[in-house]
Amino acid sequence: MHIGILYSRIRRDEKLLLTELRDRGHEVEKIDVRRERFGLESTTAAVDDLDLVVDRCLSTSRSLYATRFLDSYGVPVVNSPETADVCADKAKNSLALAEAGIPTPETEVAFTKESAMEAIESFGYPCVLKPVVGSWGRLMAKIDTRSAAEAILEHKETLGHYEHKVFYIQEFVDKPGRDIRVLATDGDPVAAMTRSSDHWLTNAAKGGETKSFELDETALDIVERASAAVGDGLLGVDLMEVGGAGSSRYTVHEINHTVEFKALNEASEVDVPAKVVDWLETKAAAGTDDADSDEVVV
Repeated sequence: MHIGILYSRIRRDEKLLLTELRDRGHEVEKIDVRRERFGLESTTAAVDDLDLVVDRCLSTSRSLYATRFLDSYGVPVVNSPETADVCADKAKNSLALAEAGIPTPETEVAFTKESAMEAIESFGYPCVLKPVVGSWGRLMAKIDTRSAAEAILEHKETLGHYEHKVFYIQEFVDKPGRDIRVLATDGDPVAAMTRSSDHWLTNAAKGGETKSFELDETALDIVERASAAVGDGLLGVDLMEVGGAGSSRYTVHEINHTVEFKALNEASEVDVPAKVVDWLETKAAAGTDDADSDEVVV
């Protein structure tokens, strides 16, 4: 098959995918979005004969626009622009989970310092303030006091970008020093790991210690439904255990659409890139079958 990799920087995750694809004899087209142009009817990128394009853009804005344009040309893309749009915005993410009945932290959005303070006071201390767009735990704040809330809200209000004036506030979930990252393909878990830290942020990017994790039936069901809630695809589903480690009660706090998996590949006995490429082959084959079925035979 002929696969396109949409990227703005080749990280270790992309190198793992590229190696697996090439080892299987697949032709790969690397598409650097920094160098291409996307018009209303065509693009400078070589996409005409691709079976599938995999979005691995590091930049959220580039990811959202490039996949939307490719989709408009009829080029199969994973993840879809609809899934990317939901996962890239924490507020849309929370709404999708809640509407699907997936356990997720209590959340409020406010648009002024005054209404944000009211929301924070209603949650009580501690609570969490997050940017609506962002990853790796950046710009997230655990708020322990009213004075801290006032300082952080004032700081965000002066940052300038309109997204900083969308105050996304969540209850603080007292997790057992870890959360769980699940890599899933259309709701089917590839592998899972815990990310543990003494800090309240347990992201691997923040130095969290990773360890393989076996999902129970409750977690498997939640991952499948959470994935479907945002449109499925290659996703990182992040869960927290409620009530202590091994409690079998979970809340989903985020779903990631350009998920990194190098840490999971190291923590798990599963060959993660191989499993991902297995799925990509299935998606590409399905897309080819659909295209063939649309042909008119005279």
